[in-house]
Amino acid sequence: MSWDSSNGWVRSQTSNGVKDPQLVLVFASTAQFKSAEQINALKEIFPGAGFMGCSTSGEIAGTKVRDESVVATAVQFEKGALSFVSVPVHSSENSFESGQSLIDKLPKEGLRHVFVLSDGLNVNGSELVRGLRLNLPKEVAVTGGLAGDGADFKETFILDKTGTPSSHMVTAIGFYGDDLQFGYGSFGGWDTFGIDRQVTKSKNNVLFEIDGQPALSLYKSFLGESANNLPASGLLFPLSLRSRADELPVVRTILSVNEEDQSITFAGDLPEGSFVRMMKANTERIIQGAVKAAETTMLSAETTAPDLAILISCVGRKLVLKQMVEEEVEGAAEVLGAKQITGFYSYGEISPFSENAACELHNQTMTITTISER
Repeated sequence: MSWDSSNGWVRSQTSNGVKDPQLVLVFASTAQFKSAEQINALKEIFPGAGFMGCSTSGEIAGTKVRDESVVATAVQFEKGALSFVSVPVHSSENSFESGQSLIDKLPKEGLRHVFVLSDGLNVNGSELVRGLRLNLPKEVAVTGGLAGDGADFKETFILDKTGTPSSHMVTAIGFYGDDLQFGYGSFGGWDTFGIDRQVTKSKNNVLFEIDGQPALSLYKSFLGESANNLPASGLLFPLSLRSRADELPVVRTILSVNEEDQSITFAGDLPEGSFVRMMKANTERIIQGAVKAAETTMLSAETTAPDLAILISCVGRKLVLKQMVEEEVEGAAEVLGAKQITGFYSYGEISPFSENAACELHNQTMTITTISER
């Protein structure tokens, strides 16, 4: 179902009339979380369901990308079971502990997959993921993303099991049952430019110096006039990060800047000694990146037509693609062949790159989770 101020609630044409869902996924604009009117309406429609959702930088319903709307997906399992857990994340400093606590609260017997949604601003995403990985069974993958707030970076919201929205929270669902099938994949498509530069001073996700120079002034020198619109313009110029020459790079996107100490805060860690390169957008490669993410997902999906696909794409991709944004969703949808598609535009994505890889925090990627039941 989807809601906007012009049309009210509208059911998907492919909706199959779920009557007793165990789960309702809700992705909506920050304003809708603040008013909670439509979320309360969903609680009346599905009184027995557990809820999960977050504020966004754009909502995905089928192959449509919406703004200032609510997208709700009711999911009913015939055999699978769910476990809902939530923990606070007070600041970026306790992100690791929040991730560890979240996994520790989930029963491990029969656990097949974990899906996570987190506050998008008051968190160090890479530390959160490190905590999630610590006690996660080796055969279990975790996917998800960080909540968004348009391009405003002011406040994000998470929905707990009862349908109550709040900031400073991380929530997860544990999926159980041998008949459940999952697929996942993540891919970017951005171009790097310039030379490798070394992180010479940082603390967790706060970058102070690159090549011995103040990080913010050096970064601004590459942005030109776009520097006047930081931090939002930073979404168009992320950093590619690698600790070693032989590892796959991850992408880091700006959350905030500090003029006083010339530092930049990112969604995840930038360890001292690691190497970064500037990145820029190429619309064709970004759209093909979404297709590649879908192809990677289907390699692990165990089925040719997933029942549900959850697409989490980064707000930076949406800002670059503009009126072409639905092309990346359409490209992924064509590969997936999923019966239902939902999702949102985020401040960060959580997923392994591919099957059997370690879970990572990503920025500027299309990250996909598929769920099916035999």
